[in-house]
Amino acid sequence: MANTYKFKGVALASASETSLLTATSKETLILKSIRVTNNTANTPTLSIDFTDSSASNTEYTILKTQSLTANSSVEILTVPLVLENSDQLKATVSSSDSVHIGISYLNIT
Repeated sequence: MANTYKFKGVALASASETSLLTATSKETLILKSIRVTNNTANTPTLSIDFTDSSASNTEYTILKTQSLTANSSVEILTVPLVLENSDQLKATVSSSDSVHIGISYLNIT
């Protein structure tokens, strides 16, 4: 097994649900940080959902309509989040404002 620390950045610029990170069938991802930055003077809301492939693709809400303060950043995770094979992390922002999400994680293969 190999352990690799990684970072993934995603820029959200539309109000549709966007995939942030998906574990492949041969890896486990341990998310240590999800940092969200609102790059505008507006106050959009953000929701983050988790799809659990081992539970018949059941979707669980991690964050529900969190209001994002203008021109600020917030850390979403206070404890690690584990994505197992084929699990997926998704986000939806309320408008087409510029929101950036940075995810730091350990990839175990």
